[in-house]
Order: sequence, then structure tokens, then C-alpha cells
Amino acid sequence: MASPGGFGSFSGRIHLFVFAFVMFVCCLRAEAATKKYQFDVQVSNVSRLCHAKPIVTVNGRFPGPTIYAREGDRVIINVSNHAQYNMSIHWHGLKQYANGWADGPAYITQCPIKTESSYVYDFNITGQRGTLWWHAHIFWLRATVYGAIVILPQQQTPYPFPKPDNEQVLVLGEWWHGDVEEIVKQGNAMGLPPNMSDAHTINGKPGPLFPCSEKHTFAMEVESGKKYLLRIVNAALNDELFFGIAGHNMTVVEIDAVYTKPFTTPAILIAPGQTTNVLVYANSAPGRYFMAVRPFQDVPIPVDNKTATAIFQYKGIPNTVLPLLPQLPSPNDTTFALSYNNKLRSLNSRNFPANVPLKVDRKLFFTVGLGKSVCPTCINGTRLSASLNNITFVMPQTGLLQAHYSNMKGVFTPDFPDKPPKAFNYTGAPLTANLFTSHGTRLSKIAFNSTVELVIQDTNLLSVESHPFHLHGYNFFVVGTGVGNFDPAKDPSKYNLVDPPERNTVGVPTGGWSAIRFRADNPGVWFFHCHLELHTGWGLKTAFVVEDGPGKDQAVRPPPKDLPPC
Repeated sequence: MASPGGFGSFSGRIHLFVFAFVMFVCCLRAEAATKKYQFDVQVSNVSRLCHAKPIVTVNGRFPGPTIYAREGDRVIINVSNHAQYNMSIHWHGLKQYANGWADGPAYITQCPIKTESSYVYDFNITGQRGTLWWHAHIFWLRATVYGAIVILPQQQTPYPFPKPDNEQVLVLGEWWHGDVEEIVKQGNAMGLPPNMSDAHTINGKPGPLFPCSEKHTFAMEVESGKKYLLRIVNAALNDELFFGIAGHNMTVVEIDAVYTKPFTTPAILIAPGQTTNVLVYANSAPGRYFMAVRPFQDVPIPVDNKTATAIFQYKGIPNTVLPLLPQLPSPNDTTFALSYNNKLRSLNSRNFPANVPLKVDRKLFFTVGLGKSVCPTCINGTRLSASLNNITFVMPQTGLLQAHYSNMKGVFTPDFPDKPPKAFNYTGAPLTANLFTSHGTRLSKIAFNSTVELVIQDTNLLSVESHPFHLHGYNFFVVGTGVGNFDPAKDPSKYNLVDPPERNTVGVPTGGWSAIRFRADNPGVWFFHCHLELHTGWGLKTAFVVEDGPGKDQAVRPPPKDLPPC
């Protein structure tokens, strides 16, 4: 018979349970690690397409280093700026709960890191796992300053799809022969779009279809019968991209670090700012196959339409074998684009639920427009502008989060309108009259923990165009999308409120609309902008001021001591 209070007694079983629980918590804590990285922003000479030029890099690498961490880890990245440009880095897709100081967009959550200064980005990865990325968030410096973030699941937590035998990061980008910052300055001085890129790249390399590129080709070796997880990031500045692999289908399993219901496709569409994980089975005849990328553009706007390639190479196949090219959708294949995006669904399983807000506290309707601003020195006396609800955003010279946290006056006004100044036939015949916009640093104020529905409507001001919109600090659910004008009487009845895709960057279709929902449970100032760098520079952006909540952990944290000064 067990002694009183021993493990056989009731109280003993309680003690045993408590002991086991404490050990379990300790094990969890032991698993959470602190990952430290040193990022040296520096100018390095890089050669592509028979041209050598100095570019801004991190640690001399293009693309920059991949950050690896596990869900639950703390990540500390010391960014030292040795370039001639002021610099800030954004950790794209990381939620940064109450910690906007680590988010990174210049003049939104921080002032940039000045030349020969440093700043430590210190954040926890909570409730997220998958592929995200980081990039410079000032001017057009993200043309070369970018890299992937790989967040592994917690130990002993399996993927909700077949475990890959190996994995590979593929970051899609662009290359310009000239100095990107100078190209942008020339365009702005004339009031016109700057010259487009000279090539797209896969892991910084354009592939052998370009001159001087035999050694500037990325190749991954695979073995017959094995399966591979490709972590694909679109770091391009201005182009939505198709990606495919000759002779192989892909199974989409994750978008923007959120698991999806798997589906198989010969090609994916990925907008700037988005990430997509796919499983690929090496089950074709052993050989060499091109992985290829080229832009999707369904309006007559000039783009760099050349195809960048990398090689999917079976083990033991000599390099003399010529690779096959995949059949990618045509550059203006709107049908494929809409059908592909319609297949994206949240996994919505017991372990990975889709907590879609069913009741909405605040309804917002933002129109996206291209317009003009007065510019006496420009050609035609005007320059191209972009606007949300007819407001072209003016960047402040003080960090908006600092202004909000310290209650500074005169930096911004919290009066961004919930809808455009007047309704019109948004996607009707091209509108070319009265294209002038108002200018201001106007933000939208949101009550803590309220649920928000935002409909983003493209317009035919000058031209319709697709726009990838990124919201900092949050994921959101894409509950609906459509072509033409949003109909508030009919369209909400067609929303998917069960398993809509959850992401941080949504592509608004050309001449159409997207509806997103999120719960405003992350206090701070969070940037909302088009991820086409061209449009962001023209003012297609605003920010949400999410108020503090009542709890002690529901308020913006105090700023770190090394926050860069303006």
C-alpha cells in the first residue's frame, strides 16, 4: 500500500501532475533559443550581364543572408550601416506584437540608421512558422538589400504535408545595369516612371539565357524519387511573376507563412512581397530542367518581360545536357491569374484554424488611383502621383510611431477617410479629367481589438492596374475578390468566411477589388502600402494607428535606447 502522500495517493498524483507540467514547461522554454545575427550594410562590386557595378549589400552578399529561426525564438539582429545611404530594414510578415520599433519602415516606425551607425532589431517570433523575408525599407534600396527568413516549426511539430527530403530557398529579384537610385532620381525629375530593370534574377542570378551568365546561373541538384520543399520569395520591386519548372508540377502548401490546403499546379503567380512554399517531386526522367520566371502584366504598361532561369538538375546528369524550358502562362493571362488565386485556401484544421472575423466593427473602402501633381520643373509641368481615397501620402520627417507614442503634434492627423470623397464608376471608361489629388500625412485610427473589413478598389484613373497591398504588423483574411466595381449589396454574400487565404500581402486584380478582414489586436502604427516600389514612391500608402488595449501587455512598448534619431 502506498504511503500517505506518496505518488499512489490522490495528493501524490496531483504532485506528479504538477511535476510533469513543470518539466513540460521547462522543456518548452529550453527549446526557445536566442538567434543572433550581424548585418553589415556595405557597398560591394557585383558583376552581372557583362556589367560590374557597386551595389548596396548585406555582408557583401546579393541576395543577403537567410535568417533561420524556430517558432518561439527570440531574434536579435545588429544592423551596422557602412553605406552612403541612410538605411532601415523591414522583417516582412513578422507581426512584431506591440513592438513596432522592430518593424523597420523608415519614417513610419523608426528614423533610418545613419551612415556609420548601428541599430539592434530585437523581436520574438510568436505563433508564426514558414517562409518570410527581409528587405531595405527606404527609397529603392530593396533592389539589392533583401533575403529570406525561414521559421521552422517548434521541435516535434510536423509539417501538415509530407515531410520533404530537402529544401531550397529561391528569392526572385531584379537587376539593373545602372545605379537604381540615380535611375529613380532621373524619373522623378522628369515626372515619369524610371527605366525598368534589365533582367529578373533567381537567387541573384539571371540564368544562361542572358549574356555573360553561364557562371551566373543558380542550380539545385535533386535525386530521383525524392521530394523537395521550395521556399519562394518575390523580392522584385515592381513585377508580379509567374514561376514554373519544366517537366514538373508543384504542390502549393503555404503562402506568406500560413499553411494552405494543398493543390497541384504547373505554375504559380507571386506578387512582390509575397512568399509561396511548394512541394516538388523529382519523378520525371532524370535530366536538366529549367526553373523559369517572367512577369504577369495584363495592361499595356512596359515591363522587363525577359525570362530568368535556374536549373533543376538530377544527380549524375552531365552539365552538357541542355535544359528544357517550362510552358509558363502568357504574360497577360488574366484567366490563369484569377483562377490560381481562387484556389488558395487556408488549411483551417484543428491545429491551424482560420479565425476569420465574422462580425465587423469597422468597414473601410479605399480606392486606388493614379493621378498627377503640379511639378514646374517636370515635363508637361506635372508628375505622376498615386493615391488612396484621392489622398497622396506625404512622408513625414519624424517616425510616426514615435509621434504617436510621445503624443507629438503636427506630424500626422488621424483623419484618413473611411471612404473616397465621392463615389464614381471606378472601373468604367478611363478617367482623365481632374486627376489632381490632395496631399497629406493622414492616418486611419482603429480601436484596439476591433474587427476591420477593408475593401481595396482599383480604379481606371489614367489606367487600371493590379496592385499588391501589404499590411505591416498583421496577417489578414482575403474574404473576397472580384473584377469590376465592388457591389456592397451583392458581393459580401459571396465572401468565403470558412477557409479564405490568410496572408500579409494581397494582389488586388486589375480593374477589380479585394476584401480583407483582420482583428486590430496589435497596438502601434502599421504601414499599409502598395508593394510596387514605383507606386509607393508616388504616394500609394497610408498607415493605421491601432490604439492601446486595456491590458498591461496590450500597449506599445517603450522605445529601445538605441532607436535612431531623426
